[in-house]
Amino acid sequence: MTETLNPTTNSSSEQPAPELSGVDLARVALHQAREAAKARGEGGTRKAKRRTSTTVRRDGREPTGFAAVLQGLMADRAWDIPAAGGSILDQWPNIAAALSPKLAAHVTAVAFHAETGQLDLRPDSPAYATQLRLIGSRIVAAANDAAGTQAVRTLRVLAVGSATAPAPREAVAAPTAAAAAEAPVKTRDMATPGFHRALAAHQAVPRIQHVSSGDTQAIERQNQAMRELSRRAFPEPAVVPDDAPAPIEAGP
Repeated sequence: MTETLNPTTNSSSEQPAPELSGVDLARVALHQAREAAKARGEGGTRKAKRRTSTTVRRDGREPTGFAAVLQGLMADRAWDIPAAGGSILDQWPNIAAALSPKLAAHVTAVAFHAETGQLDLRPDSPAYATQLRLIGSRIVAAANDAAGTQAVRTLRVLAVGSATAPAPREAVAAPTAAAAAEAPVKTRDMATPGFHRALAAHQAVPRIQHVSSGDTQAIERQNQAMRELSRRAFPEPAVVPDDAPAPIEAGP
C-alpha cells in the first residue's frame, strides 16, 4: 500500500504564523472594518452632516464688542427717541413746508414728549387749527420720515396763539452769565491782613518834596507881589486919636 505525503502541508502546519507589526495590524483592522460595513450595506461615502449654528444668549458677563453694547444700551433706554424729538422740532419748518407752503408761517412746533410720542403744535388762527386736525396723519408721517424713526405717534393741537419760533438751545447758558454778574465785588476792606499792613507802612513814610533854591526864590517873589497888590486894593485906614479905645481900669 502506497501512502502519499504532502510535505508542504505538514511543514506549514507545523510552523507557527508570523507575528504582525503595527502597520500590518492597522491594515488588517481597516480591512475588517470595510468588510463589516459592506456586510451591513453601509458602503460608499457618507454625506457630511450639516452643522446647525445655535445662538447663545449672553448674560452680560461674557466679553462682547463696544458697538454691540452701545447699541443695546440705546435700545433699552430709548436714547434715539429724544434725539429724534429734537430733530423734529429743528426740522419743523421744512416738514411744514413740504405739506403746505404757508403752514410753517402759521403753525409752530412747541414741544415733543418722547415717552408718549406726542407732538404739540400751536396754530395762530382757528382756520389753521382745523387744518391741523384734518391733516394730522400726514403730519405724523412727514415728521417720522424727517426723523428717520417712528417716534411721533399722536398730535396735540394747542390753543390758538402767536406762531413764534422756539427759543434757541444756546439760551440755556444765560443763567451762568447772570450768576457771574451777581458775584460780590471785592473791595479794599475785604483784602488780606498782609495787604493792610503793607498799605499802612507805605502811608507812614513821610513824603519829602524836593524844591530847588531857584524855585523857592520865585515862589517868594510871587508871594510878595501878591501881598503888595492886596495892600493897594485894600489900604488900611489911619487910626484917629479920639477913636482910640479907652484903657480898661482894673477894679479895687
